[in-house]
Amino acid sequence: MGEIADTIRRKLAEGLSPSELVVEDDSHRHAGHSGARPGGESHFNVTVESAAFEGLRPLERQRLVYRLLADELAGPVHALSLTLRVPQGA
Repeated sequence: MGEIADTIRRKLAEGLSPSELVVEDDSHRHAGHSGARPGGESHFNVTVESAAFEGLRPLERQRLVYRLLADELAGPVHALSLTLRVPQGA
């Protein structure tokens, strides 16, 4: 994985203590599109399972992730697809 993916993984791990965290660089599917960077790392699919989401509506979960990744979203990350869930039994 690249530097940006590693940063995303680190910030989400520190901020959410997830039981599952998957960060996939999906930039290859967007080559030539708006916001795509020649070196990739502009489009990501992210799955997070965390007890930190318990009691939060889906929009609140997204906003929490966006706050944690504000620098990346303001810079090199053009698109972020999120799957955010609470662990079963939490």
